[in-house]
Amino acid sequence: MSFFREEFAAQWPAVRVRFGLGVRYDLVEEIKRLGCRHALILTTPEQAHLADDFAALCGDHAAGTFTRARMHTPVAISEEASAYAREVGADCLVAIGGGSTTGLGKAIALRTDLPQIVVPTTYAGSEATPILGQTNDGVKTTLTDAKVQPEVILYDAELVRSLPVSMTVTSALNAMAHAAEGLYARNRTPLTSLMSVEGLRAFRDALPQVIADPDDLRARAETLYGAWLCGTVLGQVGMALHHKLCHTLGGSFDLPHAETHAVILPHAIAYNAAGARDELRPVAELFGDDEPGMGLHRFARSVTAPTALQDLGLKESDLDRAADLAAKNPYWNPRPVERGAIRRLLQVAWAGGPPVA
Repeated sequence: MSFFREEFAAQWPAVRVRFGLGVRYDLVEEIKRLGCRHALILTTPEQAHLADDFAALCGDHAAGTFTRARMHTPVAISEEASAYAREVGADCLVAIGGGSTTGLGKAIALRTDLPQIVVPTTYAGSEATPILGQTNDGVKTTLTDAKVQPEVILYDAELVRSLPVSMTVTSALNAMAHAAEGLYARNRTPLTSLMSVEGLRAFRDALPQVIADPDDLRARAETLYGAWLCGTVLGQVGMALHHKLCHTLGGSFDLPHAETHAVILPHAIAYNAAGARDELRPVAELFGDDEPGMGLHRFARSVTAPTALQDLGLKESDLDRAADLAAKNPYWNPRPVERGAIRRLLQVAWAGGPPVA
């Protein structure tokens, strides 16, 4: 099936992307290539040791480290980090980690316009997008701005080699959600559809290999390839119900980001299959089920992904409020977003059952 459309518009950002084992050791070269001299290195508290390692790698080109990146990118921390970047005279940012660290780098760039180099250690894919999600007073909002698009991405499979299998799985499904929703985005293009299918295929093939042997660098590299493809799709087209639900659950109930995406994905795709049957046919074919949501559910179970919101800490008493928030100001979606239907979707996802249309 061709992905040709009679009308579409495509615009691609100027992003330098490098893949290769040990490519992180070329970091100083990439800093210089940007015309910069003093990089602020960013990580989460849990990955502070990587900040020290990369500061040593950069030598005189390290302006300092900031290791307080947090999930859902709280505005207060972004403001503090931006002030620190100015204080140490940073002229570029190096974000090492997953979506939390990448989000902090983007938030600083939004406030300072500093160029960014991202060295991913998960499969979140947000490094490939001009999208920033921020949380303030318990509400998560997103924006799209060319200022937050990283200029350089260094994909080094050695850095995801030690990523625990559980985090590998949830991070992968997080990335896969970008591609699945990209297939029915109203502003999709033939290229984004091709990238969506290739990204999903890469994860379908390589993720089970990583689970079987986490040290398989060839499989790890292929999953990073999938993350780049899926993330690039996210940066090119609008997202729909799946991402609205995840932003609601993450921003308002503080559920873990990747795990929430893993749970919600099959349910959101099952919900939207009625309005995007043809667009989701590649998902059905890739995962061997006429119902794409069920195919994704079976795949998630086969890789031992979390399947229940209750296991992530959401209370059943929170479901009504979650449905209200998700139905309020909905993102464009191929099927109408109806509060009652969303409430039923959340109930099944909370309990961990198979998706229903």
